[in-house]
Amino acid sequence: MLKTARITAIISVIASMMATVHPAIAGDDGGWNDSDRHARHVLLISIDGMHALDYRNCVTNGSCPHLAALGARGVTYTRASASKPSDSFPGLMALVSGGTPRTVGAFYDVAYDRVLAPPKNTTGNGVAGGSCVAGVPNGTTTEYEEGIDLDQSKLNGGGPYAATDGGIQSIDPTRLPRNPYDGCAPVYPWNFVRTNTVYGVIHAAHGYTAWSDKHAAYAAVSGPGHNASNIDDYYSPEVNSAVVPLPGVSTPMGMSCAPIADPTQTGSWTDSFKNIQCYDMLKVDAVVNQVKGLFHDGSRSAPVPAVFGMNFQAVSVGQKLIENGALVGGYSDAAGTPTPIMSAQIAFVDSSIGKMVRSLREQDLLDSTIIIVTAKHGQSPIDPARFFPIPGHSGGNGATPANLVAGYLPYSESPLNPTGIGPTQDDISHLWLAHSADTDAVVQILEANAHAAGIGQIFYGASLETMFNRPGLPPAGDPRTPDIVVQPNVGVIYTESTKKQAEHGGFAQDDTNVMLVVSNPHLEAHRVTTAVETTQVAPTILQALGLDPAALDAVRLEGTQVLPDLFRRR
Repeated sequence: MLKTARITAIISVIASMMATVHPAIAGDDGGWNDSDRHARHVLLISIDGMHALDYRNCVTNGSCPHLAALGARGVTYTRASASKPSDSFPGLMALVSGGTPRTVGAFYDVAYDRVLAPPKNTTGNGVAGGSCVAGVPNGTTTEYEEGIDLDQSKLNGGGPYAATDGGIQSIDPTRLPRNPYDGCAPVYPWNFVRTNTVYGVIHAAHGYTAWSDKHAAYAAVSGPGHNASNIDDYYSPEVNSAVVPLPGVSTPMGMSCAPIADPTQTGSWTDSFKNIQCYDMLKVDAVVNQVKGLFHDGSRSAPVPAVFGMNFQAVSVGQKLIENGALVGGYSDAAGTPTPIMSAQIAFVDSSIGKMVRSLREQDLLDSTIIIVTAKHGQSPIDPARFFPIPGHSGGNGATPANLVAGYLPYSESPLNPTGIGPTQDDISHLWLAHSADTDAVVQILEANAHAAGIGQIFYGASLETMFNRPGLPPAGDPRTPDIVVQPNVGVIYTESTKKQAEHGGFAQDDTNVMLVVSNPHLEAHRVTTAVETTQVAPTILQALGLDPAALDAVRLEGTQVLPDLFRRR
């Protein structure tokens, strides 16, 4: 928890912002003021999975003209690194908080907390419900994805929304972990994170805010507070719901989403290269409505947000998916040459961004809007020759780290639990132990089986604490830090799924080196090859709007800097 003096300082900063409406975000019209260099709006777009290499290749071969045009009037960062671990939850929080898991406390969609208690009821994905013993550390796997929805099979998450809508009322509080030191109250996503976000700072300065994402749980972007109140317009159609027709929705290339674009794959939007484009269009259309001064569903008038945006899933699915055992996306070589399917996914995203930019121009908002295009994470491996699943599609390629040490894990994390959600493994393995004193013994087992488990590097003890807080119980330890993190060899994915050929979550170059372009017609186009982090996006957003980056907790605690060499003017 933050110390009292630190909390007082934060309150003081926010109070001073609330005293007046900052001129940079007070209105919706006008250009970018030459005297203060402040924008009125920031449009943040995450193309999940989009590598810096993908952007370079598509600009070079001419297949992403709209993204190339943004780079031609902005700054391209070629060595931007996403969060480590490169999961969507910490990746998103890095973009809006300026912090890493050390400060924000978000390690993975599915992780573990040594203090929190299990949910009252079992989640949709299998985190077992249980008892909460007040006043003592309990310990539970935590889930902040579709499993906390009222009904994850529905696009609206089972909430009181229209069929294609969705938001925080889709969250089932009985499926949330509970805080034994707060009367066993459920811990909502926005209060699970430990630091504030750009949404809290901008909202406190009377700026209107919006965001669209793939789970109701990602309302965590609001930051601590009541009912995600720092987001005025949050839209979260559930990406892992059953596919339904979307009347009135079509892609920029003219593909209709009613009837269902790919009727052979209706279990989830992520099971089809075509259907995922239709899903993404829901959020694209929401952003376009917001640009026009409407609520995301177009139902009523609203201010154009000071900060808004969305994430795309089409590129990530294009990289990972093996559809129906036959259609394969991804790349054809180590140079990142995309397959035709992958090219189509990038072209879809490019055209969709073009639609947003065109709407900004039509509303006379392009000059006053900073557009930031990046990614929560990359995807590994790019080189298809490196893909090596463990235990593999036939189960015979070796043993995962969690399987090797299953008896040392909490039952909610252990593969020995037949009905559980399972361990936190993708192209990384996070191991929280039932007893941290067993760390050395577990490491010895992993070292002895390194070849079978495809292990590249093991982080524990001092090597882990260079990145994260010391694992353990407060006050000496962090209840969310894994005891051990295993980074496998490049290309190793801990999976039995026959539907995937890549994953993310790890620390590898392919996981973390993501696209990052900051664009505005007033910016001088150039490339920056200095290494930067996606955590630097958050303070940059505030500076662009004329607000103080130091109002972010993580900026002060971690020393996060604004992106370098940005505000050159034409």
